Amino acid sequence: MDKRLLESIMKRNGDTGITLADYLGIARSTFSAKINETKGAEFTQGEIMRIKIKYSLSAEDVENIFFRQEVSL
Repeated sequence: MDKRLLESIMKRNGDTGITLADYLGIARSTFSAKINETKGAEFTQGEIMRIKIKYSLSAEDVENIFFRQEVSL
């Protein structure tokens, strides 16, 4: 997951972790665990879809945020 990319989109849209957590209907601590990938926490498909709709993300944006693995060479 590209946390920085999601956070930049949130900021550009005037959102914080609190406002996005509220929009998703999850606790702030749950949102924090998911964005930081703590203890294997991940966004559900439904949450990803809601984020996609909220920010009018393209399929490529969703791929870049949620599914690309950082690979060090």
